[in-house]
Amino acid sequence: MPAVLLTLPVPAGASLDAGGALHAYARARLADSDGALALAVSSYREALSRDPASLVTARRAYFQAMLSGDMALALKSAALLDASGSTPRDASLLRLCDALIRRDWTGASRFADRVQAESNFAFLVPVLRSWIAQGQRQIAPITPDSSDRFAALTQRYSDEHAALLALANGDTQKAIPAVGRALTQRSGESAGMRLSFAAQLAQQGRKTDALALLPQDQARFAVARAAVDRGGGSRDQGARFSPRQGVSRLLARLALDIASDTSAGSLGMRLARLAVFADPTSAEAHIVAARLLTLGGLPDDGAAEARQVKATGWYGALAQAELVDALAASGDKDGAISLARALADAPGAEAERFVRLGRLLSDARDFAGAAAAFHRAQAGFPTDAVPWTLLLFEGGALEQGERWDEARAVLERAATLAPNEPIILNYLGYAQIERRQNIPAALELLKKASALKPQDPSISDSLGWAQFVSGDVDAALPALERAAAGAPADVTINEHLGDALWAAGRRYEARYAWMAASTDAEGDAATRLAAKAREGLKPEHAAP
Repeated sequence: MPAVLLTLPVPAGASLDAGGALHAYARARLADSDGALALAVSSYREALSRDPASLVTARRAYFQAMLSGDMALALKSAALLDASGSTPRDASLLRLCDALIRRDWTGASRFADRVQAESNFAFLVPVLRSWIAQGQRQIAPITPDSSDRFAALTQRYSDEHAALLALANGDTQKAIPAVGRALTQRSGESAGMRLSFAAQLAQQGRKTDALALLPQDQARFAVARAAVDRGGGSRDQGARFSPRQGVSRLLARLALDIASDTSAGSLGMRLARLAVFADPTSAEAHIVAARLLTLGGLPDDGAAEARQVKATGWYGALAQAELVDALAASGDKDGAISLARALADAPGAEAERFVRLGRLLSDARDFAGAAAAFHRAQAGFPTDAVPWTLLLFEGGALEQGERWDEARAVLERAATLAPNEPIILNYLGYAQIERRQNIPAALELLKKASALKPQDPSISDSLGWAQFVSGDVDAALPALERAAAGAPADVTINEHLGDALWAAGRRYEARYAWMAASTDAEGDAATRLAAKAREGLKPEHAAP
């Protein structure tokens, strides 16, 4: 056995025979540390089969099975953990999904009660119970308890499911107002929801209502609009929602909400996998899983989920966007750029497609291409209503591409449209300070940015450096010290602080700041800092 295995904790009760549970467990842990999810899962499966009494193995097997999409292993692990009273907080939802798949309505009700008792996901229970009743051929409206402190959370999901339940029962009159409320509630994440509702309405003969949900001249809805308009069928337009499909949508939506909290990323990925377990045919579930797995550091798995969605189907455009991100995160930059470019060239391409392409090109240091992409993203907006973020992206790409005169014009336009956005003021002001241009005017921009966002280390650094460049060392030092306190590992901030400290005669502290900067410095910055460490601050070694 390699020596490294000796550092791994031995699962309680594990067999020590050379070919047994311990070897499989150790192999799984090493695969875990290497990010080899498939090998980890197969090894945990083997370890658990050899030593089913090990709760340590069962717990790790549960989490890795959920992340990998192995429902059978997840269920087996959950049952073992349940017997010991150490069930993970999402395991009851897993077992509820299993009951729904088997059409075991009594079992599903039992697990809904358990979710209620465990409290972590109790706010979902009114929706869960309505879908379970649907499976029992009963109609049970979603009725949140107004006295429950989590009633507002229930309401966040109830309108969508009230609409889906009404559509499942053929009650379009009741469904349509709920559809409107749900879309208002989820305006930022409504594309998949619009497609789902449109498919259901079209299937029930409400063509006009379905088309009203699918904005014209947007590429993401083009396939769906064409299908609805011609009145033809589509594989995306399946039968009315079943309980397992409804619960899948609920869990997918919850996964997105939870994933917005970066500390709960793993839970978000597991909930997305649950959504796929509940309804493997759901394009929305695969799309959500693709996004969260990619964000969670599993881009290959994210790409696999995105590829589960037919590229030419109703949800194809949404899935392809997630595939671009997954490819980029996995290191396939060329593949990501190629696909992003194809999506951006589609008729009616939305601004977000050009932004995605522009960011990829910026990362590849194709700043001319990035600037062109960001500029194309502005085409769908009136001249006086272009989002300032798009102008900032374009100006930044032009500036990085050493086309400063063009960049300055774009950034000044952004500042005119959004005069109180500190990020624009900071960029425009600092870019001029770097070039030693218009220093008094740039300093005023940075003072305004700092007043708007005084705790931002980047803005404090820009202001302090501008004051230093303008010769006011006494004013510069407090701003730079504040910046360094807020971002103690930032190379640029520490170099600026060191230069200002040296100019103020505080030589020992200056060298300490330069030393802190040199830890992560690269390229020209590393060369300058090494020279300062040897010779002190000389004009030729000053930060730009």
